[in-house]
Amino acid sequence: MNKNKKSKVEKKLKDEDIIKTVDEVIDSFTNYHLYKLTSKKVIKEIKGSFSSGKESKLFWGKGFNNEDLAIKIFLTSTAEFRKSIKEYIYGDPRFESVPNKFRSLIYLWAKKEFNNLKRMKKYDINVPEPKGLSGNVLVMEFIGENGYRAPLLNEIYKELDSETILKIYNEIKENLVKMICDANLVHADLSEYNIMYWNSKVYIIDVSQSVDLNHPNAFSFLKRDLKNVYSFFSKLINVEEYEELERGTMSCLTRKEE
Repeated sequence: MNKNKKSKVEKKLKDEDIIKTVDEVIDSFTNYHLYKLTSKKVIKEIKGSFSSGKESKLFWGKGFNNEDLAIKIFLTSTAEFRKSIKEYIYGDPRFESVPNKFRSLIYLWAKKEFNNLKRMKKYDINVPEPKGLSGNVLVMEFIGENGYRAPLLNEIYKELDSETILKIYNEIKENLVKMICDANLVHADLSEYNIMYWNSKVYIIDVSQSVDLNHPNAFSFLKRDLKNVYSFFSKLINVEEYEELERGTMSCLTRKEE
């Protein structure tokens, strides 16, 4: 077998291995986007699933520099969260039109999370670094080790002392200020269920629903985020009153209005 033919066969076998790994969520469109990301040398290998939900499934993978990747495949066969998607897209000035076709809507949703991650990362907000996007496949930095994701705050808080919990609380506040005042974004679903803690550092995840500050519901989403954070931490440690938390994180908005 000549060298070119051998490399083509090896590539085909490798591609088949990748597709088998994600077989339960694969369709021809997802297949196509995985091929694009492998050909662009974003994904070298997919190891296996480490998390799944109604709207997406997450896989641990490897890049061409042997870096760990989190590969998020948004499910194109479910319409369960169509309504909630539109709630976070309609009114966001970054999206002039919203497609009616469900698959196109999912692609826009994946693109929205990719862009939100890029924007947050630009302003030094602790989120996974985005690595690549094609259709309904989003590739980002893997937070964890050897295929095991980092623990969520709701999974680990009982093991932490008060000093560490206070440090985490302050770090979340710092990230919120940067998110609101610098990136001009609101997470819109922030809670202990989408905050990771790894190597003594907080990571905010699941930002697909995050909206621009000019979204008509941005402030109600922001207050919901702050109430979630306050509700969780106020049961564990002594923190300032909710009103003070709100003033501290939203002070830049007051200055802008002035």
